Amino acid sequence: MKASPTLASNLQMVLTDLIELHLQGKQAHWNLVGTNFRDLHLQLDEIVAAARLFADQAAERMRALHALPDGRSSAVAAGTRLEEFPEGLVSTKDTVKLITQRLERTVQTMRDVHDEVDGEDPTSADLLHAIIERLEQLAWMVNAETMAPTAAVTEPAGK
Repeated sequence: MKASPTLASNLQMVLTDLIELHLQGKQAHWNLVGTNFRDLHLQLDEIVAAARLFADQAAERMRALHALPDGRSSAVAAGTRLEEFPEGLVSTKDTVKLITQRLERTVQTMRDVHDEVDGEDPTSADLLHAIIERLEQLAWMVNAETMAPTAAVTEPAGK
C-alpha cells in the first residue's frame, strides 16, 4: 500500500507532535524544581521515552507506506500543535499542568486525524490507538501528582 497525500500529512502531524512532546519533556526534566522533584523528574523520563518510541513507530509506519517523515527541527517547529514550553526553571506544580496539557494536545491531534487515517489504513489507526492509550495513561498519572481527593476521609465514630 502507498499512502495518499492526506494519510501522509495526517501521520506527519502526529509525528511532529510526538517529537515536540519528547523535546518539551526533556526541557521540563532539565529545568524542574520544587516539591516531589525526584519522582516527577523520573516520571518525565518515562514520558520522554514513550514519545521517542512512538515517534519512531509513526515515522517507520510512514516509510512502510512510502511516505517521507520529516523530523527536522524546522519542520517540527513549523508544524507542531503544542504550545511552546516556558523558558527557565519551572515548579513541579506548574510542570504537572504544562506536561498534562501537552500530553492531552498530542492525543487530540491523533483523535483529530483518526477517522481519515482509519478510512485509508486501519493498521495505522491501530498504531494511533495504542499511542493514545499510553499517552492518556501517562497524562492521568502525571496529573495525579497535584490532585486532591474530592471528599475528606473520616473515621467512623467510636474508632
